[in-house]
Amino acid sequence: MDNHTKQTDLSVEYLRQMFPEEFLRNLAQKTGFIKRIRKIDPVTFFWVLTLGFGVDFLRSIRAFERRYETEANIKLSDGALYDRFTPELVEFLRECVLHAIEFQAQQQSRVLGDKLNGFKDLIIQDSSIIRLHESLADLWPAARSTRVAAGIKVSCIVSVVADGVKSVKLFPERTSEVKTLRIGPWVRDRIFLVDLGFFKYGVFDRIDKYHGSFVSRLKSNANPTIVQLNRTCRGNSISVEGKKLRDVLPHLKRGILDVMVEVTFKRRKYLGKRTTATKRFRVVAVLNEETGDYHIYMTNIPVTKLSAEDIASLYGARWEIEMVFKELKSYYRMDQINSKNTDIIKSLVWVSILTLMCSRRVLQLIRNVDPKKANRYTHLRWAKVFGENAHQLLKEMLESMGLHLDMSVLYDIYLNHGCDPNIKRERLMEGWVA
Repeated sequence: MDNHTKQTDLSVEYLRQMFPEEFLRNLAQKTGFIKRIRKIDPVTFFWVLTLGFGVDFLRSIRAFERRYETEANIKLSDGALYDRFTPELVEFLRECVLHAIEFQAQQQSRVLGDKLNGFKDLIIQDSSIIRLHESLADLWPAARSTRVAAGIKVSCIVSVVADGVKSVKLFPERTSEVKTLRIGPWVRDRIFLVDLGFFKYGVFDRIDKYHGSFVSRLKSNANPTIVQLNRTCRGNSISVEGKKLRDVLPHLKRGILDVMVEVTFKRRKYLGKRTTATKRFRVVAVLNEETGDYHIYMTNIPVTKLSAEDIASLYGARWEIEMVFKELKSYYRMDQINSKNTDIIKSLVWVSILTLMCSRRVLQLIRNVDPKKANRYTHLRWAKVFGENAHQLLKEMLESMGLHLDMSVLYDIYLNHGCDPNIKRERLMEGWVA
């Protein structure tokens, strides 16, 4: 066996480690997706969905049916797969995502650098809107629209260490960003890069309470009181202690301001009462020499662990989650769902995420094979290559399960699907050619 064949087989094995056949069959039974295994095999169904439907322009169930028949070497009755898109399938796919998240968390693929020594992970949360068929506007109304529109919000937390999704939830589009975030013990010893949509002193307070760390851009209307200077400035510098941040910034001549600030806010209701709290956080302002404006960040990471320059640079890692959504939409078709069927919509959202996770799993293998070039295997370039070759990976996967192309089945597919099902439709050459 040559080296290329070995690597191909290993990529299949890597995926089967994450989704063993026995796990998929048991989960299909547990969720009620499959009650009795007859023509529809849940394992074949799963892999054709994730490695076939998830990366190709197969946005119709009819196209998926043709792909399934070809790959599984089986003839199905019309509509057999459409009827499989049920709440049970949605739950099956959702559970597969949760399983993959847990699996990847145990397969650490990246290590934080020396500067982040003492932290377990770097985590990022954000949301993206999927626009849906306008007929679903009453069920999933858009947040801001002058016309009839529908959409759902996909909220993701990305782990830099696991190099993938840590949490995924679906919400109505009108759900506020803050309500998609649940802070708990899981943030301990982790740095949370917070988007402005989640900017709230109460959120930062809870992260601090659970011994987590955060870095956030400062909202434009936030104006905390400076109580301590962390970094002295040479020469004649204005006094900043006791002043409001926004009053100080226009008069600064320094490239970096690093201070402790005090904020007052109301905590969430507990036993029907809301208490007022005062907390100290660190604020870092870094001058953008091109625009003359300051980029301002709030954090609870002390100066002894990360410098002001490090804080500003670290926040740039939020680009990681932007790439996740770009990958999901550009390569795994998450925003190309035209169905009016809610179960199909939810299923295909989970399929897109599963395809992403399978892609990242194989990427982990490739980076391990070529560690010196690991950082050069960028996510978007990888997604393009993975998508272009997923059909071959699917073929290898199914052959490893004992499924091989049967030309008689392919012939039946030609006969079945090549014929227009609309009996009464008029055709241009009808009456002229027999």
